[in-house]
Amino acid sequence: MSIGNSPEDERPFEDVSEEARPSVGRVLQQARIAAGLTVDDVTTATRVRIAIVRAIEADDFEPCGGDVYARGHIRSLARAVQLDPDPLIAQYEAEHGGRPAPTPAAPLFEAERIRPERRGPNWTAAMVAAIVVVVGFVGFTMVKGGDDGGKGNVADGATPSASASPTPTSEKPAAPEPEPSDSAIAAAPQDKVTVKVSAPDGRSWISAKDHSGRLLFDGLLKQGDSKTFQDSTKINLVLGDAGAIDLFVNGKKIEDDWQPGAVERLTYTKGDPQAG
Repeated sequence: MSIGNSPEDERPFEDVSEEARPSVGRVLQQARIAAGLTVDDVTTATRVRIAIVRAIEADDFEPCGGDVYARGHIRSLARAVQLDPDPLIAQYEAEHGGRPAPTPAAPLFEAERIRPERRGPNWTAAMVAAIVVVVGFVGFTMVKGGDDGGKGNVADGATPSASASPTPTSEKPAAPEPEPSDSAIAAAPQDKVTVKVSAPDGRSWISAKDHSGRLLFDGLLKQGDSKTFQDSTKINLVLGDAGAIDLFVNGKKIEDDWQPGAVERLTYTKGDPQAG
């Protein structure tokens, strides 16, 4: 009879410490392999470039261009490999200092969309001014006529001179010209689909393709830059940070309330903008 540990006792203790938890990139890579997907497959499904997918799987988030873009890419990759993105984003924030403090970009963006209230002409003041002018002219005419009559009585045979009385005119103040609208700025031909993408308050990665799948643009749109795409049938868009984008389609501004960091995939055709 031997005295010692049983086989069950010799099993190593399961390490459930923070250090034993797989990294965000490792989890995404294992889930992709388990799903039988290649990096090219994930890039096609998410529009995230191959170099960025490889960097994220290696836990290198520098190519993402910031925490907002990194969270958006993690969310897209997780959904592509059938994972819940929220735990991975929470792990990323815990390992990289948490969610950054809000920047003043959002208030500036909202302030830009608020248009000053237009005020029509003050008709009451115009009418009062016109009445004052008429009353003053009538009084002046009466006084002037009395003076001319007195001179005619004194000078016998004198013929009073006829003076042309000026006719009072009251002009209505011109109505203010309307301010140029966003649709006038983004006017486009009716027989084509025209999409204008601008980044007034931040930067965002964008991708645009025409109806045949040909890549029109794939890159980073810096703050203050804009791009215009045109096709005979439709334009397919992917916005890496939709909250930083102003979008004009066929001469009309799209007023969707996109959140910062949200990845949006959109399709627009001719006529009244319809998102696909």
